[in-house]
Amino acid sequence: MDRMNNKRSALDAINRFGQGGTTRWGLAACAVMWAGAAAAQAVVEPGALQKNSPPPHSVRAVSPGQVQVTIGMANAAEPPAPGSKGPNCVGEMREASHVTVPVGKSTIINLPEPVRNRTVGNPHILQAMLVSSRSLYLLGLSVGSTNMIVQGRSGTCSVIDVAVGADPGGVQAALAELMPDEKNVRVYSAADSLVLSGTVSDSLKAQRVVEIANAFAQRASSSVDSGNGAGTQPGGGPAQYGGGASGGQGEGKSARIVNMMGIAAPQQVMLEVKVAEVSKTLIDQLGASADINGAFGSWSFGLLANFLSGSSGVVSAVKNNHLPLNFNLDAEKRDGLVKILAEPNLMAISGQTASFLAGGKVFIPVPQSNGTGGSTIVLQEEQFGVGLKFTPTVLDGGRINLQVAPEVSELSTTGVTLTAPNVSGSTILPLINTRRASTTVQLRDGQSFAIGGLIKNNITSNVKALPGLGEVPVLGALFRSTNFQQDKTELVFVITPRLVKPLDPNYPLPTDTFGQTNTAGVLLLGDMEGRKKAPAPAGTAVSPLSQQPAQPAVQPATPPAAPPTVPTVPPEASRDVPAIPQRVESTAVIVKPLESGTN
Repeated sequence: MDRMNNKRSALDAINRFGQGGTTRWGLAACAVMWAGAAAAQAVVEPGALQKNSPPPHSVRAVSPGQVQVTIGMANAAEPPAPGSKGPNCVGEMREASHVTVPVGKSTIINLPEPVRNRTVGNPHILQAMLVSSRSLYLLGLSVGSTNMIVQGRSGTCSVIDVAVGADPGGVQAALAELMPDEKNVRVYSAADSLVLSGTVSDSLKAQRVVEIANAFAQRASSSVDSGNGAGTQPGGGPAQYGGGASGGQGEGKSARIVNMMGIAAPQQVMLEVKVAEVSKTLIDQLGASADINGAFGSWSFGLLANFLSGSSGVVSAVKNNHLPLNFNLDAEKRDGLVKILAEPNLMAISGQTASFLAGGKVFIPVPQSNGTGGSTIVLQEEQFGVGLKFTPTVLDGGRINLQVAPEVSELSTTGVTLTAPNVSGSTILPLINTRRASTTVQLRDGQSFAIGGLIKNNITSNVKALPGLGEVPVLGALFRSTNFQQDKTELVFVITPRLVKPLDPNYPLPTDTFGQTNTAGVLLLGDMEGRKKAPAPAGTAVSPLSQQPAQPAVQPATPPAAPPTVPTVPPEASRDVPAIPQRVESTAVIVKPLESGTN
């Protein structure tokens, strides 16, 4: 009844406006009442109106100048309950699932029921969109990890952990194309890291695999930006309807490389090094000494010109009279020789570094400030001698990549003289002369190479002469001494790498044939070692038939064929010991079957 009264009131108002003439105010009132009736009808549930009821709202002309409007009214919808917009989870949370998405790539996951709400923890790492009611589209934006909370239509929620990392499939495909021989390498993605596992043939191949993986990791760090509305539903609606999710970690981080590869057969390399100093020294020395003494009346005179530098090769002439004359002449020539400094043998695993030093240490005082304006003396340790560092890498086909750094240093005969104020005397610090080289070569097992060019060339020339007389041609040689010395030293390293393999357990030793000696052997034969008799190889000696043991009393008329002779081999013959040719007597036994009636 109330609804009908409202309709009549509306019609009366329209009629009053209509009787007064069709004006703009009347039309405006009709439009407002029409819009109100349409809004009220939109919230009416289906079936609220009777089948035979008139339309909820209609407009028809009643008479000229009048308009009749019929408006249907309905009850307003109840306001939503507070908090109904969030993903109110009903029941227990489902067990968390894990999904891995390569950065820059996408995947689709299927859900057990239609999705009502979804929440992404970090939209800068992952973008999630619905492609159907049960399918979720995931796109990895940057390296990191995050999670999603997905609520189904039933109200049950589930947590999906998502890890966005570098693409292991791309690395695996690149390895298959670039390194087809290394088929045992596997690439996995663990959170924000690439994990390399499996085996490679050598350490150089392992280094190349890591370099390829690093290239993909750097590409993953500069992946697609998340400025395309990540975390937004299709149509512009927000992906989060309330209810938080834990934020992801690792936004903007580059992928790491975890190397878990192993070498299939690690090789050991032994380095034979010969360090030789080729010294060429030339010394030419020529000196003269003249001594003339005389007297004239009460006057005596003498001439002494002694320019001898030593007593080597002295030639002298002396005249004894009233005018004694002494003349000495010395000459010397000296040459050098080749001297082996060291022959070290080093061993290292492929890819590892080994070092060697044969020399000593010297402590050099070094002043340091003590922080109070004064200084203290600290002894700094310095090494000298013959040193070597090398890093071998075994390549395919038995080739060896070798990084060698030899060094030879020695204490100089001349040091550095230091003096201090207000301190009497001076201090001589040691001086170390060092010659060092570093090179990288490739060669095969057993091949050698030499490192030379470390040359030291010193030329020294000294002349001592009597002024004036020493400059006279020809005769001036009697009044001067010349010392010419040339030292030319070249250091040579001869290096030979060898692949080391384990020996057999029965490897022969030099002491295998050494035995105890006796007095007779030492005095009569001069045998100081007392060698053992090495066992003869099997089947090399057979004794005559006369040494066979007695046969049984009853023999068959036609003895059957005897089995092949099997000589007795002592246990020592099984060892791999080189035999010394000696005459060894042995006995062979022929076994024949007996008759069945023989007791």
